Amino acid sequence: QVQLVESGGGLVQAGGSLRLSCAASRRSFSNYAIGWFRQAPGKEREFVAGISREGKTTQYADFAKGRFTISRDNDKNTVYLQLNTLQLEDTAVYSCAADRVPLFVVQTTSNRYEFWGQGTQVTVSS
Repeated sequence: QVQLVESGGGLVQAGGSLRLSCAASRRSFSNYAIGWFRQAPGKEREFVAGISREGKTTQYADFAKGRFTISRDNDKNTVYLQLNTLQLEDTAVYSCAADRVPLFVVQTTSNRYEFWGQGTQVTVSS
């Protein structure tokens, strides 16, 4: 069992930045790839970015490439998602999820992830 807690969301103007954190409860955190997903009102949940267990493989959704950066610190049991150049359409609840997979693997489909956090709201204003 892995408990995940997201933080760092908030209200930001378009063009601004936020850094989201996903903190895990257990020391075997390095056994899990971590994915970030988001869900806007009335829309389906979508993949944002993911990082492999050891941090050497990353995946990004097309809308995230060049603007968002995912990283992890296994000593701190934490994954970060840096959000830059935020746009109105980035408004959503952002959630992190854990997936126990081999090294260097990142899944992009939500149904592969076993453990989920509660999410943190990101609101971008004009």
